Amino acid sequence: MPGENLTRDEARERAALLSVDGYDVALDLRSVVLEGEAARTFRSRTTIRFRCAEPGAATFADLVAPAVTAVTLNGRELDPAEVFDGTRVALADLAAENTLVVDARCAYSRTGEGLHRFVDPEDGEVYLYTQYEPADARRVFANFEQPDLKAPFRFEVTAPDGWVVLSNGAQEGEPAAGTYRFAETRPISTYITAVVAGPYHYVSDTYRRTLADGTELEIPLGALCRKGLSRHFDPADIFTVTKQGLDFFHEHFDYPYPFGKYDQAFVPEYNIGAMENPGCVTFREEFVFRGKVTEASYERRANVILHEMAHMWFGDLVTMRWWDDLWLKESFADFMGALSLVEATRFTNGWITFANGRKAWAYRADQLPSTHPVTADIRDLEDAKLNFDGITYAKGAAVLKQLVAYVGRDAFLEGARRYFKRHAYGNTRLTDLLSVLEETSGRDLATWSRAWLETAGVNALTPQATYDAEGRITELSILQEAAPERPELRPHRVAVGLYRRENADGALVRYARAELDVAGPRTVVTELTGADRPELILVNDDDLTYCKVRFDERSLQTLRGHLGEITEPLSRALCWSAVWGLTRDGLMPARDYLDLVLRFAGRESDIGVLQSLHAQAGYALTHYTAPEHRDLAARELAQGALHELRLAEPGSGHQLSWARFFSSVATTAADLQLLQGLLDGTAKIDGLDVDQELRWTFLEPLTAHGAADQAALDAELRRDDTASGRRHHVRCLAARPSAEVKARAWADVVESDELSNALVEATISGFAQGSQRELTAPYAPKYFAAVERVWRERSIEIGMAVVRGLFPAHQDRQETLDAADAWLSGHPDAPPALRRLVSEARDDLARALRAQACDAQAAR
Repeated sequence: MPGENLTRDEARERAALLSVDGYDVALDLRSVVLEGEAARTFRSRTTIRFRCAEPGAATFADLVAPAVTAVTLNGRELDPAEVFDGTRVALADLAAENTLVVDARCAYSRTGEGLHRFVDPEDGEVYLYTQYEPADARRVFANFEQPDLKAPFRFEVTAPDGWVVLSNGAQEGEPAAGTYRFAETRPISTYITAVVAGPYHYVSDTYRRTLADGTELEIPLGALCRKGLSRHFDPADIFTVTKQGLDFFHEHFDYPYPFGKYDQAFVPEYNIGAMENPGCVTFREEFVFRGKVTEASYERRANVILHEMAHMWFGDLVTMRWWDDLWLKESFADFMGALSLVEATRFTNGWITFANGRKAWAYRADQLPSTHPVTADIRDLEDAKLNFDGITYAKGAAVLKQLVAYVGRDAFLEGARRYFKRHAYGNTRLTDLLSVLEETSGRDLATWSRAWLETAGVNALTPQATYDAEGRITELSILQEAAPERPELRPHRVAVGLYRRENADGALVRYARAELDVAGPRTVVTELTGADRPELILVNDDDLTYCKVRFDERSLQTLRGHLGEITEPLSRALCWSAVWGLTRDGLMPARDYLDLVLRFAGRESDIGVLQSLHAQAGYALTHYTAPEHRDLAARELAQGALHELRLAEPGSGHQLSWARFFSSVATTAADLQLLQGLLDGTAKIDGLDVDQELRWTFLEPLTAHGAADQAALDAELRRDDTASGRRHHVRCLAARPSAEVKARAWADVVESDELSNALVEATISGFAQGSQRELTAPYAPKYFAAVERVWRERSIEIGMAVVRGLFPAHQDRQETLDAADAWLSGHPDAPPALRRLVSEARDDLARALRAQACDAQAAR
C-alpha cells in the first residue's frame, strides 16, 4: 500500500497528466450530535471533473477514510474493495474528459487534522472546523491533494438545525432542510478549502473602498467564536485591524481582494496560529483573551490577522507549485504582515518585535542540523509538514527585508503587483518571482538568490577598530564569519552605529551612523574613519540584515554595565538579542545573561521585548545554567522579579508580565506562600487583578512544588469548568511531583490515543517540569524505546507533539546525549521526518551542555 506520504515525484507525474475543472463536495454532518460509534464518521460525496492528457493512462485520487461505499468513474461503477486501499482510489483507463464520484464515510478528527470535532464542556454543544495544510483535505473529501492542481470548488453542507455554517464561498440563499449551499470559488488549491460549522457566535461588518478605477468594492466581514467565549470576544478590534489591513494591501498591491467575503473564525483545539483559507480564515481561539493580557498579545493577534490577509494574494491567488517553494507564501506573508502592522495599525513598534522575537526563532532554526535553504528540498509531505519552521517564516521574511533594501521598496512592490497579475489563480516557482523583480529593479538577482535563498546558515558580523593617540577611529572594519559546515559568506546591507554616554543621566546615545554593503571576510567602514572613540559599536543597527551580531571587547563591557541605558528601543532590542545569541552559543555565561536581565529588564519600555527577556531568562535558568548554580539563580531571579513586580505601575502590562515571570521561577516556601496568598486573597499587590487565567498560572508552580494538591485543582476546575479550564486542569494534574502521576501522564500520551490534541499538549507540558528531573529520569530510556512506534501509530501532529515534547531535555547530561546518538545511529531507516525531530532535540541538548560548561567555567 503506498500510504499517505505523497512524494514530489508522484505529484509531478500526476500534474503532468491531469487538469482539474471543478469539484462538487457534499458533506452530511448531522451524525456529529449523536453518541458513540454513530458520531465518529460523516458522509462525504465528491464529484470531480477533470481532463487527462494521455487517454488510457492511470492515476489515483487521494482519500483517507474508514470506508468507501461507492466509486463511479465516467458512469462506470468500480468496486471500492478493489480500488480503495485506505489512502488512495486507483483510477485506470482514463478518458480525455472524466467525471469521478466518490461516496465515503470519513472520520471526525480529535487531532486537529481534517474535520475536527470539539464538544464544549460548558454546554455540551458541538463545534466543527477543518484544517488541511499541507494535505489533510483528503480526510474530508476525495481529491487530488497537491497545490498545483487548482480548481473551482462548490460545497454543500447538511448540518443540525440552528447552526452557523461557513465555507470559502458565500452562502447561496437560505438553507433548505438543513442543507447550506455555497457559491463556487475561484480556482484554489485543496489545502485552503474550508468548512466551519456549529452554534458559533457570529458578528458581521462590512468593508468598503473606492478602487483606483472608480469601482466601489464591498467586502462582507464576519468574526466568530464559540458561544462560551462570546463574553470575552472583541470583534470591534478585530474588524479595525482587518479594515486597516485591507486598506494597506489594496493600496500597495493594486489587485482587489479576489475571494468575495472575509470571515475569521476563532476555533477550539487548533494546532497552529491561523490558516489562510480564502474567505474563511481560521485562528486558534486563544486569540480571544479570557483575562487581562499585555499589549504585546494584541500586537501578536494583529500581526497574525495581517499575515493571513497577505496570504490572500501571496499563497491563495498565486500559489507555489510544490512545497519546496513554501517560502513563496510564508516568507512574504511574514514580511508583509510586519510591514502592514507597522504602517497601517497602532502597533508602530512591530519591527522591534520582529527583530527581538521573530528572528530569534530563525536564528535557532538556522543553527540546527536540520537547517535548510529558504527554498528547500521537499521530497514528500512529511518533509513539508516539518518545514513550517523558523527558516521558511522568519528567516525568509528577514531575507525579504534585506531584498527590499537591495532592490528598493518601489521596485519590490511593483514586482509584487506584476507577479499577481501575471500569475493570478496559477502556480509559481522561485524563478517566476525573481524574473519579475529583475524587471522592476534592473538588478541581476541570480547571485543574490544563490547566497540568500539557496544556501543555509547564519553569518556572524563582528566590529574591529583601531584608534589613534587622540582616541579617534583610524580604521573600523567588519569581520564576517560562517560555521565551518556552512561556509557561505553573503552580501549584507548593514548600518553601523556608534554610541557613547553624553547625558548627565548616563544614557547611551548614537552619535554616528554609516550604512554600507558588507561582502567577504572583511569590509572597512570608511565613512566612520576619524570619528571619536565609541563606547559601543553596534553592527546591524536598525536591523537591516539577517546575521548574528557580535561585539568587540569594549562594547561588550559597555553592555554589561549599561545595556538598559541605550535610548533607542530598536537598538536596545538588538543588543538584547545579541547577548542572548552569545549565551546560546556558550560565549557568555548564563549567569551573566541572567544578571543583565535582573539589572536592566526592569527598565525595558517595550512590553514585547520584556516578555521575550522573561522567556529567555527562564530557558537559560532551566537549560544553560550550571546545575550547581541553578537553585541560587532561581532564588535570585524570583527575588528580582518580585522586586520589579512591586515597582511596576499598578494595572500595567509590565506588572502582569512580572507577575507571570515571578510565578514561573518561584521555588522557596516564601515565594509559594505569596502565590497562594494572591490566590486566596490574603495577599495583595496594588493593581494586580488575579483573574481566572492568572489563577491557573499561579497554580501550576504551586502544584509542581507540592504546595497544591488535586483537591485544590478540582476546586479550581469547579470555578472554571470550561474548555480552557479543563486544559489547565489537565496540565496542572500532570505537573504534580509524584511518580504515580508521571506514570499516568506518560501512559495517557504514549500508550493511549484517547486524548485530543489539546489535552495531549497540556499533559506533556505538565509532565515536563524542569524542577522534577529526578522524577522524569526513568523516562529517558522509555522515550527512545517508544518513539518510533509512536510515530508509526499516531497522526503526524500528535507524533510531532510527543517526539518534541517528551524528549528528555531535562536529563541534561552526557548519558542522554549518548542515548540520542545511539538511537540515531541505530535507526538509519527510521522515517526522515522522525530522525529530523530527534536530531533537532539532540542538538538543543548538546548546546545546553556547552552552555552549562561555559557557566561552570565562569565560576572558577
